[in-house]
Amino acid sequence: MTTHLFVYACLTIGLFTALVGGVFQAFSDFVMAGLIRAAPAGGIDSMQQINRTVLRSAFLAITLALAPIMLAASLYAWQSLEGSPKILILIGTAIYMTAVLGVTMFGNVPMNKHLDGLTPSSPDAAIYWKRFGTVWTGWNHVRTFGSILAAICFLLAATGLPDTLTAMT
Repeated sequence: MTTHLFVYACLTIGLFTALVGGVFQAFSDFVMAGLIRAAPAGGIDSMQQINRTVLRSAFLAITLALAPIMLAASLYAWQSLEGSPKILILIGTAIYMTAVLGVTMFGNVPMNKHLDGLTPSSPDAAIYWKRFGTVWTGWNHVRTFGSILAAICFLLAATGLPDTLTAMT
């Protein structure tokens, strides 16, 4: 792989990861806050519809596609790079895999599935909704910061790559 191509790959990974973080941030900042302020049945129904819609979204495709792309970049970095760009790429990938994908799979998605099984107007749903809003948003903060940190790692790696690759030749 040429130096320029890998620099552009890291920049692209970093920018798309930042985009994912921005979506998570919007949810933490005002989407969930608005849903929680709504009557429980309205907030629950809206969140159920959002969760069903996200399954067929470009956002989900990008979020999931970043994982194998980052793993491929990490493999390339492990085998071909030295210094801080290599370390940043490996750290960025580890952060994304744990704080974004891991938290999504083991934190937010199970909560979404439980919420989806509830009738929005039921008393049980209203009780769960109070806990859901706080806990789900907390996990979403982790995903936000994880995405942003991973993006920073890849963007910093891209800025240091030309010097690293020149020094290696």
